[in-house]
Amino acid sequence: MLFRPPVLLKKIYPSFIWRFPSDGESFFLTFDDGPTPDVTPWVLDRLDEYGAKATFFCLGKNVDMYPDIYQEVLRRGHSVGNHTYSHQKGWGMPATDYVIDIDTAADLIDSNLFRPPYFRITRLQERLVSEKYKNVMWSILARDYNRSLSSRQCAKNVIPHIGSGEIAVMHDSVKCFERVESALPWILDEVYKKNLKCKSIIL
Repeated sequence: MLFRPPVLLKKIYPSFIWRFPSDGESFFLTFDDGPTPDVTPWVLDRLDEYGAKATFFCLGKNVDMYPDIYQEVLRRGHSVGNHTYSHQKGWGMPATDYVIDIDTAADLIDSNLFRPPYFRITRLQERLVSEKYKNVMWSILARDYNRSLSSRQCAKNVIPHIGSGEIAVMHDSVKCFERVESALPWILDEVYKKNLKCKSIIL
């Protein structure tokens, strides 16, 4: 199962940030595909309970529909990133159209961080995007989007790999919430058992 990025991808896309250097205390929890009514506020409340900060890679169309939730993410001290406007898969899409979709989201999302949906991005798209944004990927994947997995399995995809500098990705979407609802508290418990702090990504 793919819960760690293949080494080959790191070689193909060396400009992407897959993890950060260890500082002995910082762990980076990220959420894709929001903001989403009910789900994102629930995630924010759980993070508050642990004094945790995260990074939310938002879809521009969702920020368009739910600007108050987006502002709440910022108000609570979290950072945000661009996840395209309409959750575009870059493969098979002209590079200029892909960048336009990202820039449309950027009108709503004030951030220099970007994460490509599905990690479907061509080398040309990568080069164009890198001219404007910092491409932040992940070193741990919960796979909470997979409906065949239990919450416990999603948590187990993350917990053994929690460490300083690691970047974990989950989703604040309706599709994933059934698994996130139980997995996130387990993951946060483990972060603090290891004397780490969940921090926002700021570049």
